[in-house]
Amino acid sequence: MQYLDQFLLIAVAHIIALMSPGPDFAVILKQSITHGREKSLWTSFGISIGILVHVTYTVLGIGLIISKSIVIYTIIKYLAAIYLIYLGIKALKSNSFKLNKFEKSKTQKEITKFKAFSIGFFTNALNPKATLFFLSLFTVIVDINTPLYIQGFYAIFFVISTFLWFGFLSFVLTGKKVRGFFNSFGKIFDKVIGVILIALGIKVAMSEM
Repeated sequence: MQYLDQFLLIAVAHIIALMSPGPDFAVILKQSITHGREKSLWTSFGISIGILVHVTYTVLGIGLIISKSIVIYTIIKYLAAIYLIYLGIKALKSNSFKLNKFEKSKTQKEITKFKAFSIGFFTNALNPKATLFFLSLFTVIVDINTPLYIQGFYAIFFVISTFLWFGFLSFVLTGKKVRGFFNSFGKIFDKVIGVILIALGIKVAMSEM
């Protein structure tokens, strides 16, 4: 109970951050509609595991080094921007899809589970805003004397809550009514998501610490 208040603060902050639209949401939206529920769940899993990268280097103190080094932060920022723009360009170049009985696309090339996982993982792990977010949590809210096993519990909470949220979105976005709605303008869906991902990439590239 000693760390309950601390946990509640970081839990609320994390949930609010999860529900804020960003690269992770855009990727889940695309995976859900284009590749279906299973691949979207694997992408959700990748996003949740990507959070462990941020938590690990933050707990080890590397996050503070990244936040203080303009060079390192800039490298991470541009890697993230390039990756998002790359995903956006792929979406723009992909063939338009048409859902068949609300199942997976017939014209969209199928991806492997590992590919779906890696898309989610790199989208989150390369997000510089996530770096600063977790650094702020572990410097402002989490006391330096908080035991490692408690911080480990926080990390497990981050992973599970992230997977549950994006897993929930995966189920919602692959529902028949939702997929039927997107089916009505399937020809432009990939193009719209492509533009959004490229815009997010540019926004990341132009962001400041």
